Amino acid sequence: MNDNNQPLNNNQIIDELCDYLQTIKGYSENTIRSYQNDLIQFFRFLLKRFKKVPENTNGAEMDIRSMNTSLLSEVRLPDIYAFLSYASSHQHNTDSTRKRKTSAIRALYHYLTVIDKTITIDPTQNLEVPKVKRRDPIYLTLDEALSLLNSISGPNYERDLAIVTLFLNCGMRLSELTGLKINDIQDETLHIVGKGNKERNVQLNDACVEALNNYLQIRPTEEDGVKDQHIFLSNRKKSISNRMVETMVQKYVIKAGLDPCKITVHKLRHTAATLMHKYGKVDIRTLQKVLGHENISTTEIYTHIEDDDVRDALYKNPLAHYSIKK
Repeated sequence: MNDNNQPLNNNQIIDELCDYLQTIKGYSENTIRSYQNDLIQFFRFLLKRFKKVPENTNGAEMDIRSMNTSLLSEVRLPDIYAFLSYASSHQHNTDSTRKRKTSAIRALYHYLTVIDKTITIDPTQNLEVPKVKRRDPIYLTLDEALSLLNSISGPNYERDLAIVTLFLNCGMRLSELTGLKINDIQDETLHIVGKGNKERNVQLNDACVEALNNYLQIRPTEEDGVKDQHIFLSNRKKSISNRMVETMVQKYVIKAGLDPCKITVHKLRHTAATLMHKYGKVDIRTLQKVLGHENISTTEIYTHIEDDDVRDALYKNPLAHYSIKK
């Protein structure tokens, strides 16, 4: 555990937990990376709290390789709440970030007490999850979505149009889109592998079919020396990266006259869900299946009602224009 060739922020316990979460629980790479960072911060906090390092040691210099199950078994619920308080006051973590940190710590102690059985007491049994204030998702209006589509141009027109069309129509996540492969297209159905390797099939509408077909007609193939089976390729004929897609979308957002600070790739997913619910009257259960949400509560954020709709509803009341005169 104390291999001097390993970085100071490496720890065998965290490594073993992440192996378990990836191979057995099927957690995504993004979630595992976030949990790693959360637990590194947790271990640093504990080392300071239990006075295992000098008080003035900063995070980057702190060696967490010494953190072991003996010290973790001493942790009690107040220690965890103290860490979450520190995350809020010193690291300025949002409610959702502190909620994720709570999940990471719970996963750690579940692994140590139930799976590895190196600790007998789980201090997270009565740990309450921080409440996250619900906010309506940011999304494009129908006119803004059309403006974004019309802003697409350039040498990669067919590819970029297909990508944005899929985002706006299917509501897929960024990692789901960049992970798509040629054999995931089955007639007019798209096979998507989502969070936790959960699979779902999405029926493609006319706009998606047309945009995909137009791109596939000019996409390099094995005959051109391309062996990569991912649908969307970069100019180097390799699978397109998440960052490249984010940069591309931001370019067209600016070109369409929209706010790049507010409209990200993930907001296109919000847009697809909102447009399906608002204009297509898609029920929440169907929307849950399309988006690949495990919990219906996640999908419910898209059932928000706009202020204009509320105002219109009030004016549609038959008593809206009736006044009593004395």
